[in-house]
Amino acid sequence: MHPAGLIKARSEAEFRAVNEQGTSNLLKAIEERAPDLRRFVYISSMSAHGPSPGGEPRPTEAEPKPVSAYGRSKLGGETATRASALADRSVIFRMPVIYGPRDPALLPFFKAVRLRIAPLLWGGRNRLSIIYASDAASAVVAATTADTDAGGRTYCPEDGIVYAWRDLLSAIESASGRQALMVPIPLIGYQAAGLGSELFGRITGQAQVFDRDKVREMRRRAWVCSSTELREDLGWRPGVQIEEGARLTHEWYREAGWL
Repeated sequence: MHPAGLIKARSEAEFRAVNEQGTSNLLKAIEERAPDLRRFVYISSMSAHGPSPGGEPRPTEAEPKPVSAYGRSKLGGETATRASALADRSVIFRMPVIYGPRDPALLPFFKAVRLRIAPLLWGGRNRLSIIYASDAASAVVAATTADTDAGGRTYCPEDGIVYAWRDLLSAIESASGRQALMVPIPLIGYQAAGLGSELFGRITGQAQVFDRDKVREMRRRAWVCSSTELREDLGWRPGVQIEEGARLTHEWYREAGWL
């Protein structure tokens, strides 16, 4: 299983050096030292496939159209996987938003709701697919250990519901026991914040998770995928829906002292 990669970088070249070239290096090492490996699982991202212009899941075989440097680098990792000698023994997972304990990505939104503020883009009507961390892990395990031939397939685990951003914020509100003021913020506000974060990163020499490249993904109104093929091929089913997942995440954040 290959989940290693950069989620923030100072340049596209840095993203590609790890997510694309690093994956290629790993595959070559496996070909040389473990040529009989039964299965290789590459953890990619929906960012590699691109957004969903019509608000519906795009077929996995549809032409990838990444809109960010991160997405292009993860697509490079997919391309390396498909071009390797392990291609027919490889499974690619294009992960949507993963949330749960130990995840720092959604922590700022839990903190915002705790302060009774919830920022919105596009009025909170932008659509997305999500998956709880343990369900994402169980999907990967199912593909890795399956007796059926899953080689060459591409999957996207999601919990079966397409959410609006407001739905996710509502689940966080419920888990936090607080009601937040929904604050619409125009796209230019996010772009300005992304630029400010980039400038801070340049001054400090540190990569930033939030930058204008991330805003390029956020400005797309739908990031939606389907787990139908995963369910049909491997019998996988998600076990945690958003209300329970938000509650478990909130509990872990508090116990760990993150909130």
